[in-house]
Amino acid sequence: MPAIRRLSPQTVNRIAAGEVVERPASALKELVENALDAGASRIDVRAEGGGLTRLIVEDDGCGMSREELALAVERHATSKLPVGADGEDDLLNIGSMGFRGEALPSIGSVARLTITTQGPDGSCWTLSVDGGEGGEPRPAPPLGRTGTRIEVRDLFYATPARLKFLKSERAESGAIADQMKRLALARADAGFFLTVDGRSRLALEGAPLMDTAEARRARIAAIIDRDFADNALAIETEREGVRLTGWASLPTYNRGSNQHQFLFVNGRPVKDRLIVGAVRGAYQDFLPRDRHPVVALYVDLPGGQVDVNVHPAKAEVRFRDAGLVRGLIVGALRHALAGAGHRASTTVAGFTLGRLERNAASPPPSGGLWNNRAWAGAAVSPAWEQALRPEPAGDLAPGMSARIEPDWDGGLSESPAAMAEPEGEAPDFPLGVARAQVHANYVIAQTRDGMVIVDQHAAHERLVYERMKAQLSASGVARQALLVPEIVELDEAEARRVLDRAEELGRLGLVIEPFGTGALAVRETPALLKKLDVQGLIRDLADELAEFDEALSLKEKLEHVLATMACHGSVRSGRRLTADEMNALLREMEATPHSGQCNHGRPTYVELKLSDIERLFGRR
Repeated sequence: MPAIRRLSPQTVNRIAAGEVVERPASALKELVENALDAGASRIDVRAEGGGLTRLIVEDDGCGMSREELALAVERHATSKLPVGADGEDDLLNIGSMGFRGEALPSIGSVARLTITTQGPDGSCWTLSVDGGEGGEPRPAPPLGRTGTRIEVRDLFYATPARLKFLKSERAESGAIADQMKRLALARADAGFFLTVDGRSRLALEGAPLMDTAEARRARIAAIIDRDFADNALAIETEREGVRLTGWASLPTYNRGSNQHQFLFVNGRPVKDRLIVGAVRGAYQDFLPRDRHPVVALYVDLPGGQVDVNVHPAKAEVRFRDAGLVRGLIVGALRHALAGAGHRASTTVAGFTLGRLERNAASPPPSGGLWNNRAWAGAAVSPAWEQALRPEPAGDLAPGMSARIEPDWDGGLSESPAAMAEPEGEAPDFPLGVARAQVHANYVIAQTRDGMVIVDQHAAHERLVYERMKAQLSASGVARQALLVPEIVELDEAEARRVLDRAEELGRLGLVIEPFGTGALAVRETPALLKKLDVQGLIRDLADELAEFDEALSLKEKLEHVLATMACHGSVRSGRRLTADEMNALLREMEATPHSGQCNHGRPTYVELKLSDIERLFGRR
């Protein structure tokens, strides 16, 4: 066997860089966090070649002295770790973004790094590190302000094997932009500016004097989506010193991945499985597995209640009381969703109008009866186009004008709609008053300032589902005893995780008990689940408890059965409703939480304002 030896400092730094600097976006994160810790109010970033060719980060922070600059590129040298009352470094009360002292030496070991900094005394110094080999600080021309400029060139040139695992320049540039957005959402008081290959990708001025909540809301609207602010529910709650604020989208405003879920703990962007699982658990009743809500949640708690020293990338955290944090998130989100009532996202109407306008034909040429503004987007058949086109003036007798006589009397014949007699103006009901039912499935209602189109089957399905859930909550889940208990073999840790939640599972109708080491016996199962794969269910529960700390499989199976029962017990498509039945449906929707979307997350109604309708007809 070879003799044990010490690794060289360069090798140690390159090994550490494998954890700290996984890709250009990781290097950017570390450098921007250093700038924020230095008190910067403006951070300018320039990236070339996906951040591999060149990456520059400039800030207007406090800068460094010559001595501090020399220490900054040494491993485990930092100014951020607080000292406790006993004189030791305190890893439990970290208030800064960074604290490990690994970023700069790690980046310098795999790239060509140049740091130029100007301190409060006006002196300016520069230092270069090339593949782990560094020199001494030397004087540099002034930057014109206090702050630091860091340039990283040829990232990973010293570890070329890492380059093979990187994605395309476009993908790496996208990761850099995403990282900047997450940091910008964390600190709305600072300005963030990003230029990628000469093109501006982000330009956000800081709002240090604005109220924190308002500054965050403005920053969220600028980064996530302009429509998000209009379709988000405000979250604000506190329990036992843990404070949760932020915004969460309506269920009908969702995305195909969870990349639009922004989570922050004490101002630090994180990707924590517990929080992701809590968000999923709160929305599980409203969205299918392949759809995800858009959220921006800020968790603030005492430093001693959270451990950020889990991974060198500092993207994961561990909570001292994980159940408290998770319960707070789930409870706050569900309370906000319940308070939304029947509300659906405004983008539903925008999507409808967009589809109508995209499917419409191009406007005919201007002149004669045609008016591009009035007919914009109107779909006209060739026969009607010919019928509506005026005859040439030369073919008319003097004093006569062209007349259009289409072959249509303007009346309704054999109308497929069930009509409700209008009775004056529509009262101020949120969903208006029913005026008609078309195609035996869609209820047309008139509101004070527009109209609403309701899918009667989807709406009634949600209403029946909510009633069944309330009944189930009041009376509990009916259980059936197994003639022969089902024995499920697991490893000891998995069995312990499931048994620790035996009481919760019992409330859901699944009764389990230990059966030796690494095994458990299933005595009773929910009566609603007739044909149940007990072995598969228990193993899924063990996996989900490990990942999300919640037994989602069983809840989802029960809710799927309830949803199926609600679907079969609701008003079917094709059934004609009377005016009273249509209005009763509308009033119950207004009084029932979550009635804005069906059991699959789709909207149950579309609301068109009068201005939207006028726009369709070119009146605006």
